[in-house]
Parts: sequence; structure tokens; C-alpha cells
Amino acid sequence: MTGPVAAYLDGHADGRLHLQHGPIDLVIGLDGSRDGAPAPERETALRAHAFAMARRRFQSVLDELVGELPLLKMPVTATSPVPEGAIARRMHHAVLPFAAEHFITPMAAVAGAVADEMLAAMLSGLAPDERPARLYVNNGGDIALHLGPGAGYRIAIAREDGADLGAFAIDAGSPVRGIATSGRGGRSLSLGIADAVTVLAATAAEADAAASIVANGVDLPGHPAVERRPARSVVDGSDLGDLPVVTGLGRLDDDTVAEALDAGADRAETLRRRGLIDRAALFLRGQGRIVAPAASPALPKPETGHHA
Repeated sequence: MTGPVAAYLDGHADGRLHLQHGPIDLVIGLDGSRDGAPAPERETALRAHAFAMARRRFQSVLDELVGELPLLKMPVTATSPVPEGAIARRMHHAVLPFAAEHFITPMAAVAGAVADEMLAAMLSGLAPDERPARLYVNNGGDIALHLGPGAGYRIAIAREDGADLGAFAIDAGSPVRGIATSGRGGRSLSLGIADAVTVLAATAAEADAAASIVANGVDLPGHPAVERRPARSVVDGSDLGDLPVVTGLGRLDDDTVAEALDAGADRAETLRRRGLIDRAALFLRGQGRIVAPAASPALPKPETGHHA
């Protein structure tokens, strides 16, 4: 395997930074000076410094995770040992609130935890009055955010086929600083049948773990249209072991789709009431459910944004 690779995604130093190493694929963006005043030279210098911090931290990320991989692939319980690495600890703490009721390993939060750690590394090198209006780390759709006063972020949600499913808007006053998407056919195996579940939470690691739990809840246990195989027979060495993961989904009528979505929405609402998530959007076969505080607006159609 080659080492970490860095490039400017937009072809110049004032664009987004792309970092890749093995399965980790990050897009990092920085926008605006903190006071919002036009200051291109200041923003360019700020971006260069933040990106240098990101490149430095990224050098050891994959090796750190590989070094503790056996522990990170084990189911978490209340008595599980806490990993040593900073990213591994983020993973452990993100999944721990779910461990009493669900099978979950720290790997359920790996993408979000990497995004959180990279964001923290950049912010640690900036004084509070130097921080940009907006800084984000997108790790394959799991996103860690920094938002300064007056800044916002719009997350567009799309299926694998590119179909537009709407968008969430986040402002600086929101408690949300993490976004994650899970579901059948994504980068990870799923115990449920959701096309996509997008969760907003306090951190990307917490959103990542919760998205897996909610997506697993969009399910039809025993239904003949749902094809399942043991996880380890689908992906060698899967942390899900012999648990039956969804490998295919046949025809479902509208009432059955609604039943599966309602089950997932009930699980998401439980997590929201426990304070583990802020909002969630669940989608399956052309239907959707939104779980959010009563005052939250309906999911609007996006004009611009970042696909999850």
C-alpha cells in the first residue's frame, strides 16, 4: 500500500484539500475569515496553515487504526477496554451509548471519528480569533464541521443513483457539528434495508454510530423479499461476524415500505429523546420519514450543497 497522498481537489491552493490513504478519503474545505470581511490574502494564509496541520496529522491516521484493529472490531460492552489512540477513543465513546441494547463495534464510528480528529487537529493550530467562518472535513459523506458566528452549512441528501432526496441546513447556533449517512448498499454492510439514513448529531463520530443504528432499524425481519447472508461471507474479516447482513431486496408494496420506515423512525425518535441525535432523515423506495424537534422546518429541496 502506498503512503498518504495529498492534492488540491480544485487544482489550486485556494481550493479544497484531498487526502487519501488506503480506504480513508477526505475532502477538506475552509471558507471565509472569522469576521466575514473580504480578506483574500488572510484567508489564503489561513487555509494554507490549516491544510498544513491536516497533512501533518493525516500521516499516522491509518497506522494508528490498524494498530488497534482487533480491539476496534470487537463488540463494545460497558466493561470493554478503552483503546489507546485518539481516533480509536473517539470511536469507542461514540458507540458506547448504544452498546447495552444493540450489537455495535467501534468500527461503526470510524469514518466520523477520523473526520472529527482531522478537524480538531486543524483547529488546535488556530487561535480562537483566527478560526475561519467555516471549516469542514468530509470523509466519504461523514462530515465534521466548524461553524463560526453567522456561518452555515447545507447538506444535500442523495441516493447512490444520484436521485435528490432533499437537504438539511445547519447554522452556527445549532448543536450539530457532525453528519453521517448509512444504509443498504453504502460503504459498510447493513442489518437493515434503508436506501439511506442521514443523521445529524453533536459530532461526526456520534452521527456515524447513530446512523448505523437507525439504518439497522429500518427492517422487515423474516420478510421473503429481504435477502441476507452472514457478514463474514460477504466481507472477509467483517466486524459483524456471522450476523445476517442485507445483500438484496425484492419488490415491496407501499404499506410494507411504510412499515419498515416507521420502525426506523421510532428508533430514531428514541435516540433523539435521549439526546444522542438532533435530526434524522430516513428513505426507502421513494418514501421518507423525518425525525426532528417540533420546531424544525420540513426538509427542503436543495439548491446547492454536498451530497452524502
